[in-house]
Amino acid sequence: MMLIPCPWCGPRDETEFHYGGQAGVAYPADPHALSDEDWSRFLFYRANPKGVFAERWMHQVGCRRWFTLHRDTATNEIHPAARTVTK
Repeated sequence: MMLIPCPWCGPRDETEFHYGGQAGVAYPADPHALSDEDWSRFLFYRANPKGVFAERWMHQVGCRRWFTLHRDTATNEIHPAARTVTK
């Protein structure tokens, strides 16, 4: 079980959170110009590194805010998340 540090609510059990995938994935500038193959790559292909990885999480049971944190995928060590305003 992981203890995830919500920037607003403090450390909480991982069952309170919703995983949002890789952080920093830019939305296509012109999505209508993408081929089906390009669109599927945008939707489904993500990095899967061994080591520190930026992830998006939402505190579903608490403040319901999204935030980015860095987690080591080999050890599950979590680096504290910063408070950022996201829409």
